Amino acid sequence: MAQAKDLTKLSRDQTNLTEELQWVRKGPAHPEHGAYVSYVQPETFREKAYRKTMANPLVPIGILTTTMVLGYGLWCMRKGNQQMSQYMMRARVAAQAFTIIALVGGVYVAGSRAK
Repeated sequence: MAQAKDLTKLSRDQTNLTEELQWVRKGPAHPEHGAYVSYVQPETFREKAYRKTMANPLVPIGILTTTMVLGYGLWCMRKGNQQMSQYMMRARVAAQAFTIIALVGGVYVAGSRAK
């Protein structure tokens, strides 16, 4: 008799749990075999970098420009060409500003697409 009461209580608890979790939705079905996917393999660093570059291509361009201008400016400073070195350091600040503006613009565009 006690075992029957335990089973009744267990089935009641299971029904309550099922009702509580009605809001949970399963992800999309797998395109090949139709089953639900419970594990999605995380993307690699290269895949993530490619995805982010395609989403906002101006940021990597700005980073590369900043790095190249900085390197050339330091090389000019070492060679003793102070005028060109000074010019390159000013250009570096402009390239950094471009990169930051591109980054903020990309965030704004991504935020407005999400709405």
